[in-house]
Amino acid sequence: MARVKGGLNARKKHNRVLKLAKGYRGARSKQYRVAKQSVMRALNSSFSGRKQRKRDMRSLWIVRINAAARINGLSYSRLMHGLKLADVEINRKMLSEMAINDAEGFKALAELAKAKLA
Repeated sequence: MARVKGGLNARKKHNRVLKLAKGYRGARSKQYRVAKQSVMRALNSSFSGRKQRKRDMRSLWIVRINAAARINGLSYSRLMHGLKLADVEINRKMLSEMAINDAEGFKALAELAKAKLA
């Protein structure tokens, strides 16, 4: 039986990694060994980055709600506590959108929260 050489499979594997490393600087996009390390790190970072993005968005919403709440004479924590006491089930994303686009509606919610806290 003839010997099978692995050159084709190795070339395919190398090309797959080098294609992912396209656009990287210097040896990272040219040499397989260096490219493989860079691609592995990049894929790990992209996985954790998708988780981090969710945390970043939530903190952005909280900053926006806090700014709008302070305009209406409340702190963020007191606003959220007042809304909880008033049984208002609205998430932070929607509160943030209201703070930006619907100032009157947000003011009504802030007044409701103030009334429940008093």
